[in-house]
Amino acid sequence: MTKIAIIGGSGLEKTDLIQSVTVREIDTKWGKPSSPITEGTLGNVQVAFLSRHGYDHSITPTHVNNRANIAALKQIGCTHIISSTAVGSLREEIHPGHLVIPDQFIDFTRFRANTFHENFKDGIHHLNIADPFNETIRNALIKVCELLKFDHHPKATVITIEGPRFSTRAESHMFRLWGADIINMSVAPEAILAAELEIPYATIAMSTDYDTWRENIAPVTWEEIKAVMKKNTQKVQKVFSEVIPLLANS
Repeated sequence: MTKIAIIGGSGLEKTDLIQSVTVREIDTKWGKPSSPITEGTLGNVQVAFLSRHGYDHSITPTHVNNRANIAALKQIGCTHIISSTAVGSLREEIHPGHLVIPDQFIDFTRFRANTFHENFKDGIHHLNIADPFNETIRNALIKVCELLKFDHHPKATVITIEGPRFSTRAESHMFRLWGADIINMSVAPEAILAAELEIPYATIAMSTDYDTWRENIAPVTWEEIKAVMKKNTQKVQKVFSEVIPLLANS
């Protein structure tokens, strides 16, 4: 049976999409997830919601227990994971307010536990992750963005940095030279861990700012990001409400 997990990122710490709600405290081998898991239905589809940074956004990107989050969703039988994330734009054409459906990532984190395999005592495990985001979920997200006529970008490379600080201008220029189109602090470890547990995963990114590479504007602030994020979050919830039935029937 299809059961779709939503991992809500910055700006989407809670959701009202789900009906017949129950809230479960889950424990895993890797500890507790970032929040209790809200389970219920959207139409006839089983849905679970997890808040990446906690309901009160108290967990910093580095300290999100991604292993517990992904393991908990596997434990309760989730068959797909879609996530939301706030991102900075590294390209002129990706304006604040646009939605982006990445197809590649660069993992520039340094302190994350991003594998379930702490040793090879039970065999050698090397993950093939050449195409890290599930195409079925990505295509559904793109299709819904097109139907809703939301400004969106159907491909992009997201670079995940450690945070919680934003980039220096030199770093921002470097990431652009590397081929990154958007920047965030969350997605790469989640995608890796979901792939290890063989759960199809994709994300929809909310562009909130131009990071720090543009010399003619002031560096980004959290207050500016929150203002754009509030509008973007409404769009993303609308996308999720349409995507989940599509995935259940795919």
